[in-house]
Amino acid sequence: MTDQSKPTPAVATAEFDDDRPVPTKPGELPPEIQAPLAPFKGEKPPAPAWFEAAIAKEPQRSFVTSMGTQIEVLTWGEVGKPGLLLVHGNSAHADWWSFIAPYLAEDYRVASMSLAGMGASDWRETYAFQDFAEDAEAVAQATGLYEGGRKPIYIGHSFGGSQVFYAASRHPERMAAAVLVDTGFGGPPPKEREEMERRMEQVRNIPTADRPKRVYATLEQALARFRFMPPQAAGHLFVADFIARRSLKRAPLEDGSGEGWTWMFDPAMWNKLDRSAMNALVTDGPPKVKVPVAHIHGEHSPVIARRQDSRPNPLPADMIEIAIPEANHHVMVDQPLALVAALRTLLKTWPS
Repeated sequence: MTDQSKPTPAVATAEFDDDRPVPTKPGELPPEIQAPLAPFKGEKPPAPAWFEAAIAKEPQRSFVTSMGTQIEVLTWGEVGKPGLLLVHGNSAHADWWSFIAPYLAEDYRVASMSLAGMGASDWRETYAFQDFAEDAEAVAQATGLYEGGRKPIYIGHSFGGSQVFYAASRHPERMAAAVLVDTGFGGPPPKEREEMERRMEQVRNIPTADRPKRVYATLEQALARFRFMPPQAAGHLFVADFIARRSLKRAPLEDGSGEGWTWMFDPAMWNKLDRSAMNALVTDGPPKVKVPVAHIHGEHSPVIARRQDSRPNPLPADMIEIAIPEANHHVMVDQPLALVAALRTLLKTWPS
């Protein structure tokens, strides 16, 4: 998370509805960052056997009603095993965990939720950190995450990690522990901020109320516009393709000639997000988190560099830190099996 007073560039993933050509001038983002899936022209990149085996273990898909909103939920594993709740990053969805969760479901009851305004979950007139926390509790209750004899462990990536941290700080009675995956607080170091903002302008063109989301005529066109935020190359293109395809939904074409494809997230989410609860949590001094906290992050993640910023870092000083080698911010895209190994090892030995 960056300054809560304005939208942050540290989102988990997004697409941006513009028709600008892929930049090739010196200093601009290279094609592998700006349009990683464009070379495949709508076809799926080849994927290894482990990945195909993981996504073949289809989750049970359902919805949980929370505060009058339908929240999309994916579940794996047997009710009665210890519970894990997985939370994705900004503009992402529950399927970001679909190739990770099956490897956890051998020992756990796993639920992955799409935050309100994202994935197939309903959109809201306003969004708030305290509401996301209530949604998480509703999902945990409805999916049997408490049935394993202990409270569930929450695991959140990026913006989802900030939701997990908020819930851990304000509602420790709801969880046994919290795992953050590449979650940063505060802005980038001053010497890096100008360069980051310059690069962000090359890909930032988020739809607003007066500029609706683009509807693409073909799936190929839509996939070609997918990219990651903060900007980075896709560590594994087969993962990027899987995520991108599940980020899309059918929508009427603007000319009324049929249906095309558009992105599922609410483009106005940032403008509708009430940041006051998180502001209070971060600015009132380091919160006293009463549950164990661990942090897994990419070795080369620019988000983690934000801790050098002068603003307070709310994370506990004694939390466990695990760096995933050769990974950027999107750890499950860059090093998915290393993330699985780190999570399985951590959860076997922690919390005590």
